Amino acid sequence: MSLTYLYNNFDISQHQLQIMAKLEIAIKHNLPPQEALSRIQGLLEELQREQVGTVTDVTETWNGNEGVFSFSAKGFDLSGKIKVEENQVSINGHLPFALSFFKGRISEVIREKAGELLSTS
Repeated sequence: MSLTYLYNNFDISQHQLQIMAKLEIAIKHNLPPQEALSRIQGLLEELQREQVGTVTDVTETWNGNEGVFSFSAKGFDLSGKIKVEENQVSINGHLPFALSFFKGRISEVIREKAGELLSTS
């Protein structure tokens, strides 16, 4: 594994001595920005309801079209930011190294649920 790969895909916190995998998701939408924002604001609470016992301790705080979130998944803490833009919702966060092996599945679940919420049909 090269240092470039580690630098591009993981954040290494010197203060906590933890390696965190980057989670970067972009979901396209065709909704007016305010409609997209109102739909996406409950994304993590919806995931918590659907993933009972897996997703817990959800918090979301919004300031305009940008939000910060945190939650636990199977005992691991995750956090990040959500930004609702004109044609896209960006979700950027960090996963504990132990969850980096499930990054694809976590991204898939979030992308699927966000896609449903942002659907025009």
